[in-house]
Formats: sequence, structure tokens, C-alpha cells
Amino acid sequence: MSDSDMDGRVIQGGDEMPDDVSGQVLEQTPAAAPSAGAPVIDNETLMEQVLDAIRTVYDPEIPVNIWELGLVYRVDVDSERNVQVDMTLTAPSCPVAGEMPMQVQQVIENLDAVKSCKVELVWEPSWHPGMMSEEAKVALDMF
Repeated sequence: MSDSDMDGRVIQGGDEMPDDVSGQVLEQTPAAAPSAGAPVIDNETLMEQVLDAIRTVYDPEIPVNIWELGLVYRVDVDSERNVQVDMTLTAPSCPVAGEMPMQVQQVIENLDAVKSCKVELVWEPSWHPGMMSEEAKVALDMF
């Protein structure tokens, strides 16, 4: 997967999330060390699987997945195959606020190579339609 496929929103490693995450892709963490029973997989392949899993999650009110909507701000896979995700919602009063982060966590934890997943709901920076991918804008007729 190329950096452009990631649409500039995946930030791997680092302790802080910058105010503007558009166009930023930082270096991947070192390759994961396999544990007993887990498939041998490199970090790049695991990241692709995690992103594919995230793309299966949709906001029930919008026919576009949460990755294309720009709701995922950070995805980090560490050397032990633990995944951390920072995501937001279109609005704090979103009716799926309690459900969507759990759904993201479940689809990621269903991947055989993932040891654990933590999803944190963040409100900064505030989501706005400009965070959507071109694909999402086309799907929602926002041109």
C-alpha cells in the first residue's frame, strides 16, 4: 500500500497527534514479533489488514465508511501487534457514539495477527467535511 492510498491520515508512532493530520504519514513502528499461535506477518501487511477492517465500518446514517469520511485520525501498530486507533465522530451528539468505537475495536481484534486493540474517541481536531476523501465527497454528491 502506498502512502497516497492511506489518504494521509495514518499516523504511526509518536505520542502526540498534531492539530492538522492531513497529508501526514510518519514512519512505521518496527516489524511485529510473532507470538505463539499468531500468523507471521510484517507490520506493513498488518497495517493494510487493519485499514481494510476499518473500511468495513460505516456510520449508519451515511453510506460511506469511516475511513473515507475522515473519522480515523491515527492508527498505530506496535512491535507486539497491539493496535491503537484515535477516531472521532461527525458530531459529539452522534447517536452511535457508544457503539462505533466498539465496532472498530471488534473488527480489528477479529484479525488473527492482532494481539489487542484500543480505540479512543477524540474530539480534537473537530471533524469537518473537508476531512473526507475525494471518494467520499463523490459518493455524497458534495462537489
